[in-house]
Amino acid sequence: MPEFLYKSKLYYNPVEFAMDRIGGTWKMPILWRLKDRVMRYGELKKSIPRITDKMLSTQLRDLELEGFVSRQVFAEVPPRVEYRITSRGKRAVTIITEIRNYGLLLMKEFGVDQQRIREIRKSGD
Repeated sequence: MPEFLYKSKLYYNPVEFAMDRIGGTWKMPILWRLKDRVMRYGELKKSIPRITDKMLSTQLRDLELEGFVSRQVFAEVPPRVEYRITSRGKRAVTIITEIRNYGLLLMKEFGVDQQRIREIRKSGD
């Protein structure tokens, strides 16, 4: 398959391109949390306790620019901002679900603590 250029970056295959859009530590967990409901910034922050404010802001901005989430600002004092998943984001959740299930299966195969697997399933991480 030939390489292609997007936003001044050379890609060698479609998996690399897709992972550049939704990969990394935080984008998939953010999309996973938005799959079922609209959330405010503070709700997202609480649901992903290890993420910093700067990283959450950056990842949300990237996901918005790439069309995976939408952001709505309400003219209130203080301003209220809500994030919701888009149709592109919902399509990504299908893949994220498969990756998550595969990860849980691998954890079991590698002898990762079963209690931890149950906690992960319960929390939706």
